[in-house]
Amino acid sequence: MRAYLLRRLFLLAFVFIALSLFAFSLAYLFPGNILNNLSGLHQISPEQAVQLSHYYQLDQSYFTQYIAYLQRIFSGDWGVSFSSQEPLLQEITHLTPATIELAGYALLISVFIGIPMGIVAAIKPEGILSKSISALAVTGYSMPIFWWGFLLIMIFSLGLGWLPTAGRINVLYEIPHQSGFILWDIYVADIPYKRDAFLNALQHLLLPTVVLSTFPTTVLLRFTRDSMLDVWQQNYIKTARAKGLNRGQVLYRHGLRNALLPVIRQIGLQFSTLVTLAMITEVIFSWPGLGHWLIDSIYQRNYPAIQAGLLMISTIVISANMSTDLLHTYFNPLARKQ
Repeated sequence: MRAYLLRRLFLLAFVFIALSLFAFSLAYLFPGNILNNLSGLHQISPEQAVQLSHYYQLDQSYFTQYIAYLQRIFSGDWGVSFSSQEPLLQEITHLTPATIELAGYALLISVFIGIPMGIVAAIKPEGILSKSISALAVTGYSMPIFWWGFLLIMIFSLGLGWLPTAGRINVLYEIPHQSGFILWDIYVADIPYKRDAFLNALQHLLLPTVVLSTFPTTVLLRFTRDSMLDVWQQNYIKTARAKGLNRGQVLYRHGLRNALLPVIRQIGLQFSTLVTLAMITEVIFSWPGLGHWLIDSIYQRNYPAIQAGLLMISTIVISANMSTDLLHTYFNPLARKQ
């Protein structure tokens, strides 16, 4: 396990170095002046240009500039936004919890619905229930996320008026910023309208979470079903049934653990998909997260924000994938030899 962990840490370091090189090169690849792209300042006087060139070490080699870029990243100097002229790290720190919160709740729904339904579908694969679940999974998998989002808004927001169409909470509720996770901030806030604010936040959270969780739920459902069917054909399962164990005992004692091992890795991959799909979902529901902010930055040609946003999102995705891979290897010793 230690050798495997060292190999993974070496791979993780290599990936982060490649990612930082790509982010550093974007300042040169974007159109415009290199000083504007690095600093985020619109107007730069000749005196400032000299100071900034010395600060960013533009008179040095590319390698020296790259080392200086890494030092700025680790020290918290990510530049300022073209549009707001605010520090980028401050904006990203403020927005990231909203995206993680949305993706996290969607992943929980996918796990607690997709995996049990996949197991049920695998018990009697030729039954009506199994075929109905599989048809539902194919429908959800094939459905475009933007069409699904607009359909739910038309039905539950515009038609029935049950749920809000946009935002995280009604503007009438003022919630002190603590962690950035709206439900937790409401829970720890000392406010008299805590219960109403909590219900209002849940109403705002419901539609985006359902839309975002649809695709990974169907993927986990189909993956769990196929994994269960594969395990169900193994000889040790047939031996357990030959010993007189009923279907439920075989499933609980021998089938679930082996069938769910590949699913653990798939959960990490689906978190990466969720972060990507969250960008579309945040735009549809005006969810004030990192994805919505990044797409606005692309429209505004806010190059420092694009550079910082890509670096942050890539770091989240890589970290989630690596964590899931290590968790999968911890429970599956055969994976350490790969």
